[in-house]
Amino acid sequence: MTPRPGYLCLILHAHLPFVRHPEYPNFLEENWLYEAITDTYLPLLDVLSGLETDGVRFRLTMTLTPSLLAMFDDHLLRSRYVRYVTQRIALAQAEEHRLRDDPTFGPLASFYRERFERARDAFVHRHRQDLTAAFAGFQERGGLEIITCGVTHGFLPLLSLVPSAVRTQLRVAVDSYVRAFGRRPRGIWLPECGYAPGLDRYLRDEDIRFFIMEHHGLLYARPRPRFGIHAPGYCPSGVAAFGRDLESSKQVWSAKEGYPGNPDYREYYRDVGFDLDLDALRPFLLGDGTRVNTGLKYYRITGSTDHKEAYHPARARERAAEHAGNFLFNRGLQIDHLAGGMDRPPLIVAPYDAELFGHWWFEGPQWIDFLLRKLHFDQSQIEPITPSGYLERYPTNQVVEPSASSWGHNGFYEVWLNGANDWIYRHLHHASRRMETLAARVPSRSGLERRAATQAVRELVLAQASDWAFIMKTGTMVPYAIKRTTDHLLRFQRLYEQIMARRVDEGGLKDIEERDTCFPELDLQRTFRPPPAQLDAPGRSG
Repeated sequence: MTPRPGYLCLILHAHLPFVRHPEYPNFLEENWLYEAITDTYLPLLDVLSGLETDGVRFRLTMTLTPSLLAMFDDHLLRSRYVRYVTQRIALAQAEEHRLRDDPTFGPLASFYRERFERARDAFVHRHRQDLTAAFAGFQERGGLEIITCGVTHGFLPLLSLVPSAVRTQLRVAVDSYVRAFGRRPRGIWLPECGYAPGLDRYLRDEDIRFFIMEHHGLLYARPRPRFGIHAPGYCPSGVAAFGRDLESSKQVWSAKEGYPGNPDYREYYRDVGFDLDLDALRPFLLGDGTRVNTGLKYYRITGSTDHKEAYHPARARERAAEHAGNFLFNRGLQIDHLAGGMDRPPLIVAPYDAELFGHWWFEGPQWIDFLLRKLHFDQSQIEPITPSGYLERYPTNQVVEPSASSWGHNGFYEVWLNGANDWIYRHLHHASRRMETLAARVPSRSGLERRAATQAVRELVLAQASDWAFIMKTGTMVPYAIKRTTDHLLRFQRLYEQIMARRVDEGGLKDIEERDTCFPELDLQRTFRPPPAQLDAPGRSG
């Protein structure tokens, strides 16, 4: 029997909170960006470049959140990344010398030295330190669709008590996207896939055509979707909702049941930054000698044991190819099973955090490379597609009202609203209402007061980032998350009081501006203007 055709929509959500501390020569949390550039973003660009070179037709969807784009665009962070990767090269060289007579680990030290050198060369020379432009090129050539997100990944259901907070998250995000890519975004990854009924109307007002949500948000829509999560549904506003497929997702992201837990893959939690003698490491650590992940990891997962065996890159690469084939085989079976009850080819939406690939799962970019090549060369049943591409082919879809949902633990809002972080929301809501007051008064004020009010918006959206509430819940780096939330709220409050009193401290304002430099496209009048006219409704079915 001939396999039935279907579509695979692979989506990578690339996001990090805006972290920039010019007041310190080294700052631990800035390493989040540098590690992701080395482990995830540069390897993904290498994969896409290789596919283009070899004539592979691919379709991939990727979020580049506004906070991540702001860091890509920051000259201080760019220069610090070069310093970071140069230090890693020096550490790998020192390890080569230390392990020069070790036939097992000596080659691994050379492997990492070469890898860091390639990363520095790619960042400095091939991409000219501009990763936004590098990703934009793939979008211009048609293989990649880049979508947006809330400007600082604010959890929209919990911000919606003050509607202007949601509009600000979305409007500044759209403006950031236009500045980066010269066009408006067609789609959005809802931060944390957080949805509440009615949020789609805010998306419609910003001319956003589709969003990504958790499976049960679409599966439990009213009326129940005829095709479940294997076709999008139109909200009453006309915005399309695409639901995450659980079967394909779990096979990839689960460390216990999915591919990343295979014994041949690299062990993330064993790093020379914690294994070596502190005196040997000191030149490569932060100024205070704090141990950090260095990216040099010599062991494979091996199994659920403290004894770890040496990592073999070639063997791990073979395993990634095997797992890409297995994933494709299982999607074929899934599509065959689904197709009998549908009037169109089934759509499998497979969204993941981009940082899973390369950072947490070292071989993840190789897996993506093998998967996209196998889709092109080894089969004809499954076609890769983007959400926009699907809606162009199938503009008529069922109208439904999705239900409240997120992709957090238990599927609703408890990760971002619990005893560890619930205190932040009364302050965020109060500040949002005060921002409305400023927006109504400032247009008639002086240039300095308008400048202060614009910075106040930056401080507010930075405080709204869902990352801080998430960190408070998970219990890692909690003091930093609390400090970031309170610092931004206090800066907002100080600016608010100065503007209302018509006594803006220009020196203090300049200091804040130099710390929080993100979103230069932020425009106070646009952010708080009334919503535009509604979109024309797309094709629908009842």
